[in-house]
Amino acid sequence: MTTQLLSTELTNLIQESKRKNNDLRQAAEKSLEELKAIRSSNETQLAAELARKVNFVNPFVIACGTRNSKFTSIAIVCLSRLILVSALPRSKLSPVLEALRESTSAGLDVQLKILQALPTLLQNYANEIKGDLLGTALNICFILQTSKNGVVNHTSAATLQQLVMTVFEKVSVEDKLASEGNFVGDAPTGDGHVKLRAASMDAYRVFNDICLMTENQRPEYLRFTGLPQTFGLELIESVLSQHATIFLNHPEQAHILRSRVMPFLITSLSGKPNFATSVRLVRILYTLLRKHLNILPSEGGEALDTLTQMLDQDGSVWKRALCMEVFRGIFSESGLLRRIFLLYDSKEEEKDILKNLTATFVRVSTERPAVIGLGHQSTIPVANPYANLGSTSDQVMLEASGVTGIISGSVSEGHNTGISSQWSTVRVACIDQLDKTEPPPIPESYVYALTLSCITSLSEGLAKFILPLTVPGDNRPRKRSAKQQGMGRDSPGPIDVDDAATPKTTLERASTISNLERSGSFKKNPVPVNPLALKDHPLHAEVKVCAAIIDECWPAILATCSTFLYAALDSEYYHSLVRAFQKFAHVAGLLQLTTPRDAFLTTLGKAAVPPNVFTACLNTGSSRSNSTAFASETPNSILGNARGLLSVDTLVTPVGAAGERQRQASMDANTIPQTLNTRNLLCLRALLNLGIALGPTLNSSWSIILETLQQADFVLFSTGKAPGKTSTAGKGPDPKADSEATSLLANFSSEVRAVEIAASRLFESTVDFPNNAFVEVVNAICGLLEQQTEPPSEPSSRPQSPPSPASSTQGLRPLAGQHRRLLSVSTTPTTGPNQEDQFALAKIGDLATINIERLLSYPPDISGWTRITAELVNTLSSTSMSAPVRSRAAEILVRLILDAAKAVGNFNDETRSMVQLRVLEALRDSLLPLQMEDRASSVANFSTDVDIHKIILEGLKSLLDDCGDALLSGWEITFEVIGSIFIQRKVDNDGAQNTGSKSLTLTTRSGKLIRSAFNSLQLICSDFLASLPKSCFLILIDTLYKFCSQDDDLNIALTTVTFFWDLSNFVSGKNKSLLVTHSLVEGPDDTSLVEKASNAENACSDAALWMLLLLRLTTVTTDGRLDLRNSAIQTLLRIFDTYGDKLSSEAWSVCIKEVIFKLLSSMEKELEIVSGSNVDEKYRYDWHDTAVVVLNGISGLLANYLDVLTVHPTFNSYWQQLLSHFATLLDFQVLEINTATFKALTQMLSQNQGGTKQNFNKTTIDLAWDLWSRGVPVSKDGNTGKTADNQNCLLAYVAALRDVYRLIQVDLTVDRIRRMLTLLREVMQVATPGSFVADIDHVTPLQGQVLEVLKMLRTDLPGAPSAVITQTAEFISLAFLDESNMSSQRTTQKRTYVAMSKASMLILQSLIIDHATDANIYNDGAYLTALTALSKPIVLKYGFPIITKSEQPWKQSTTSALAILDATLSQLNALDISRPILQDIWEMIVTIANGVTNADCNAPPDRVNIAGDQDFDIASFLKLRGLIIPSLGSEVVPDKTRKVFAENLFRMSIIHTPAPEESSLIYGSSGGDVVGLSNLYKPRRGRTIDPAPTKREAMCYICLDQLFSLVANHEATTPHINIQPPTPSFPPPRASTGHLPSEAPHALYVRLARTAAPYLILRAALTLRAYIADQPLRGHMPQPISQRKELARMLESLVDLKSEPDAIPDTPNVESENRKHLLRLYPLLVGATKVAGTSGDEKVLLMLTRALGVVGSELGV
Repeated sequence: MTTQLLSTELTNLIQESKRKNNDLRQAAEKSLEELKAIRSSNETQLAAELARKVNFVNPFVIACGTRNSKFTSIAIVCLSRLILVSALPRSKLSPVLEALRESTSAGLDVQLKILQALPTLLQNYANEIKGDLLGTALNICFILQTSKNGVVNHTSAATLQQLVMTVFEKVSVEDKLASEGNFVGDAPTGDGHVKLRAASMDAYRVFNDICLMTENQRPEYLRFTGLPQTFGLELIESVLSQHATIFLNHPEQAHILRSRVMPFLITSLSGKPNFATSVRLVRILYTLLRKHLNILPSEGGEALDTLTQMLDQDGSVWKRALCMEVFRGIFSESGLLRRIFLLYDSKEEEKDILKNLTATFVRVSTERPAVIGLGHQSTIPVANPYANLGSTSDQVMLEASGVTGIISGSVSEGHNTGISSQWSTVRVACIDQLDKTEPPPIPESYVYALTLSCITSLSEGLAKFILPLTVPGDNRPRKRSAKQQGMGRDSPGPIDVDDAATPKTTLERASTISNLERSGSFKKNPVPVNPLALKDHPLHAEVKVCAAIIDECWPAILATCSTFLYAALDSEYYHSLVRAFQKFAHVAGLLQLTTPRDAFLTTLGKAAVPPNVFTACLNTGSSRSNSTAFASETPNSILGNARGLLSVDTLVTPVGAAGERQRQASMDANTIPQTLNTRNLLCLRALLNLGIALGPTLNSSWSIILETLQQADFVLFSTGKAPGKTSTAGKGPDPKADSEATSLLANFSSEVRAVEIAASRLFESTVDFPNNAFVEVVNAICGLLEQQTEPPSEPSSRPQSPPSPASSTQGLRPLAGQHRRLLSVSTTPTTGPNQEDQFALAKIGDLATINIERLLSYPPDISGWTRITAELVNTLSSTSMSAPVRSRAAEILVRLILDAAKAVGNFNDETRSMVQLRVLEALRDSLLPLQMEDRASSVANFSTDVDIHKIILEGLKSLLDDCGDALLSGWEITFEVIGSIFIQRKVDNDGAQNTGSKSLTLTTRSGKLIRSAFNSLQLICSDFLASLPKSCFLILIDTLYKFCSQDDDLNIALTTVTFFWDLSNFVSGKNKSLLVTHSLVEGPDDTSLVEKASNAENACSDAALWMLLLLRLTTVTTDGRLDLRNSAIQTLLRIFDTYGDKLSSEAWSVCIKEVIFKLLSSMEKELEIVSGSNVDEKYRYDWHDTAVVVLNGISGLLANYLDVLTVHPTFNSYWQQLLSHFATLLDFQVLEINTATFKALTQMLSQNQGGTKQNFNKTTIDLAWDLWSRGVPVSKDGNTGKTADNQNCLLAYVAALRDVYRLIQVDLTVDRIRRMLTLLREVMQVATPGSFVADIDHVTPLQGQVLEVLKMLRTDLPGAPSAVITQTAEFISLAFLDESNMSSQRTTQKRTYVAMSKASMLILQSLIIDHATDANIYNDGAYLTALTALSKPIVLKYGFPIITKSEQPWKQSTTSALAILDATLSQLNALDISRPILQDIWEMIVTIANGVTNADCNAPPDRVNIAGDQDFDIASFLKLRGLIIPSLGSEVVPDKTRKVFAENLFRMSIIHTPAPEESSLIYGSSGGDVVGLSNLYKPRRGRTIDPAPTKREAMCYICLDQLFSLVANHEATTPHINIQPPTPSFPPPRASTGHLPSEAPHALYVRLARTAAPYLILRAALTLRAYIADQPLRGHMPQPISQRKELARMLESLVDLKSEPDAIPDTPNVESENRKHLLRLYPLLVGATKVAGTSGDEKVLLMLTRALGVVGSELGV
């Protein structure tokens, strides 16, 4: 491609120069021939061939010299190609450069190609182009830079810069290939001249000339002047920044810097250069300071001082910004900063550069407080609300056009308040704006933002350098648990305040206290290394420099940071500032520079809790004390194990626009919210993180951190947990500022959570401390509890400006102490809980819990155990402390003791015993101050003492609960602590004659303590009896007796009684049998038993202990409290019952003699005493209850061991004495005692079911019968006027009869049966209704028991059936009284006896059926009584108001009556029964029959199925009719009885209600005969009202059919009447049985027909009369269906009936046999026929015509 290009261009050149330049044409032709002569196709070979042809470039050189644009353009193209492929001959470089120089005046394309070729030329011919050739090349660039064309100008500048860089690159290459010779000249240095090689000489000349031209001087080497100063400065900067090593290694170059560059820079900066020049000057200066400070020590110091002065004194914002940008870069390089300090500040003869600079920062930061928004605490920056209104159109256009480099911002930025990344920064730093000629708009707060950045960079650099050196030099691999990694003690770097709380951290906090594994690391992790102590470390000198920097500069740094800490900063700047604070303090602490460390800690603490906020809370604390008096229950403290104010669970953060936005001015202290905000908590978290990192080295400075944490806790407590809103720095509206403030408020809970975690980790980190460091922490926390006796001082507000460095170093810690004194005075213990002390106590507890293994592994005075426990005991016993604080101290002590007891589980027995004893002694010692007799105590203090005592006792219970099974020693102390609630007081003896005599009485300190002490005793008795030493059992029995005897808590006394059982169980369980003998119990008291029980070697010690236990329990049975003595009695008897198998017969004899009968005798005496009229009813009833308990217990005990007792020879004597006691108890006539007595008798008798026991004979049974048959137990009514419920008593009485009957039934007599029935009837009579028990569907238990006894009684004895039947019938009648008494019965008693009556019906039915052939039941009246009882519910039917869920009583009675009649009617004539009794029986049978057909349906009860009941009654009546017809016509049955039966059938057959005029026909007049036939044919008035048929219409038709059946002739052929079942024939007469003469069946029917005939005629007449009177009024309207049905049925039956001839008297002048009834009704039939014919009722007319036809046949027509 090169060949083609050259060939083409040479050809063009030949053509163009033919007539113009012959020399050029010839040279071109010659070169073309040479080119054609080359045969190589390779570019490299071609270039080599061309380089050897010296004359090949001649035409191109000539062309450039002609100054012809065409020739020059072709020549430059070819030369550029030859330069590119390195084809120029070395000898022709000078002509070529001259040619290029001559071509610089050509066109734009030529100039650009020249500039493009120069860098390649220097690169390809680096060795050849030097000296003058290099100067020529550079001159070409200088020439082209003067071009007015911007493209050429900029391109030439860039090319020149590139060529200069190439020159210095050649120096680097030359230095690497350096040899001893080849020097080409020398150059001056500070110490003389130095010889230089070619490249170095060229570089020296070029750089020197550039510096000269920049200073507007003539160059010495280059042949060009007029270099723009800005461009020269750019060249200098490029060389210095890219080839700094050359200046460090070449003294001639360093000499230029010292002699020319630095003086020029300092001089220029001291003047008034423009912006563009200043930028470049400062950039060069910054580069020199960064890279060449070591070779420019004095000049560098002067430059730094100049920059500092410019910053401090210059009024131009942009110049100060340039200076601060330089300082920002310097401070970002920690090594450079240390080098500056080492060169200047560390030397006495040099200026304090860094110290002065930091002091300047202080002045800068405070010069314009309004700009940075300086106030009483940090606020949020606020933008100028009018900034956008002042924008000019030009600015708007620039911003809209998007021109690069335009700094966005408002014109009025000076009015912005505070430092914010929104307006306090620039897009492009001033030092980087090389394209600007005028300074850009600089925000007023930009300088202060840079100052803040310098401070941040300084802290970062110190921390990054120092922190890695503090890691212990132990390279062994160390396994760390997750919790240890979270603590970060292996790496002492501080935790960043921006670290979010991770779930892992939360788990760490939750598990640290409970997991003792964490507390062992203090043996492994040492204190962080002080880098100053590493004298052999290679960086030790640097460490000393860092320490010196901090030591010299910390006041200024602190002052600057303090200023910004109270300025208006956005979140990013504020976080950076807090991080800087934290890292300064951390590094100072690691270097053990206590003064700066404490200064930074104190300042950070004051930022966390501002003094004005704290003072405001002090002033308002007393008003909140009353509302927070309950704080002891839920301690409101930071880090109180998720229960404090900073707990997220209890935090309420109102976020949003619910209230008005409170704007606060930056200088108005009165508008600052008096609470903590998110930024305060951020500072607090930073302070806590410093405590974590520096913990082992803080020593006494722990008080700074702890007091700050304490104050924060108090502020949050005083402000009611409300989050504080971070104020804004101005009053104008700023949505972004408001948004940031709202965001900070919303993050309050998250910050609280982070602070909580940091505080937890702070105290958890103490586990790694050595003992001495740990004790320092303990002393610091305990110091928070010490009372301040100094008078309060006036709270001082924060000054308007931040404190000066001098004031920051003085009074730092006393200020925190001053706040404590103020709080201690303003919040007295009497007005409310002292939140300070609450916090200190909580931290003591947490610290002890975390370091529990340390406290137990070392002696108490070394580990801090003594200090902690002593402080807690002093606090809980101090009367000057508030009650919540004292209670909290007790809780902390208890928690510590519990943790200690748990932690010794893995220790050996000896150590564990020692620690357990120490723990229990701590508990006991905490109670000793409270038990002092001379303790001055008010009512409030006594109440607090009681609460603390209670806490200690509950702690003992928890200790036993957790570690009781592992307790090896201290049981005596345990009982001592439990017994500490009892006091023996001297009281006057009421019964003593000498009033001065006193006795010791056991009392309790307070009733509140009993439950707490009892819980521990309960735990011992239930779980740890086996662990007690022998000597403690006697103490235990005495302690149990004390708890039983106390009067404050009955429930505890009751529960304690059960412990006697547990103890008895334990003692008895160790022995197969207890050796209880008469010799064991000797003497009037228990001294002998105590001696034998305390002697473990004695074989009967367990028995003596057991008997001693029983005697103590027996003493309790005489207690005046009902429940307690009853419980003691039950427990005593339970002990006997359970361990009776281990007692021998002699032991039982001793126990019954000493305990059982004495117990009964004492009960009888007490009952006798309380039976007086002047005794309180409640007290009397209590003793009644006790007697019941005794009876129940003794009966159960004797029943269970009846087999053993009956074997003993003294059983009969014991039995007789026992029944005598029972009789005595019954004589008291107490209902409960009677019940218990008979239950006891039943229980004992029921045990004799398996056969006759030894010594249990007839005499024993007779004694039992005599006791039962004394009579029904009765009770005296009390003074309350209420009748007691005797159901249970009577139940027990009847139940006793069952067992007595079982034993006496073999020798049973009728007299005993009658006595039983009499007493059972009396039982039902005296039984009270009871409560909440209904006996409608189910019998009561008492009724059921009585009925069961009835079923059980023998009836095979003469006279027994009658007696039982009579009594059963009486039980049936109990439910059915007379109607006049029924309503009163329902209101006066709750018993209905319905269920019992129904059950008795079945029993009665069975009894009578079984004894139907027994004449005695008839003659004795038992049978009649039974029928009478059964008839009552049948007659009442719907009149009985009670409806049962099961079968109704009248139905059951009907069923039973039919069954009884079916079984007994055949026996009435067969047996010898008197005539009056038979008449009464038939009268009752008719009553039953009438009751079956009758029913009052006018107002039936609810839930009654009338149709179903009608069907039941129809079936029952038909069955009954079959049983009594025709026997009812017997001569022995009175006519009156038959008439009642017929009349009932008549009345029940009436279907429709008759007219009022017919009442005389139905019911008779003036009480005369019902059947009044005299007025039968008189017409009555018609009525238009059609009465509805009766609800029991079917029963009416059945009764009507029965009337026809009774009147019908039974010998002749009669119409078939469907009657089911068929009427049985009367039984044939018996010749030899019965005393009544027998009758023919026809005679019986005739009597029945005569009685029923009048009623039949009257019944038919009523129907016909109704038709005759009412139908004409209807006209042609049909008759109602029910009436028409009745009329049709009546006419058909009349026509079909063939009546008994003797039933109806003959009609005068008419003879008829079976149709007399029609003759009697003939007038009515005629009248009805007329009506039917008139109304056109053909069907009725046809039936009437048939009837008249029958009459006519009778008349012979």
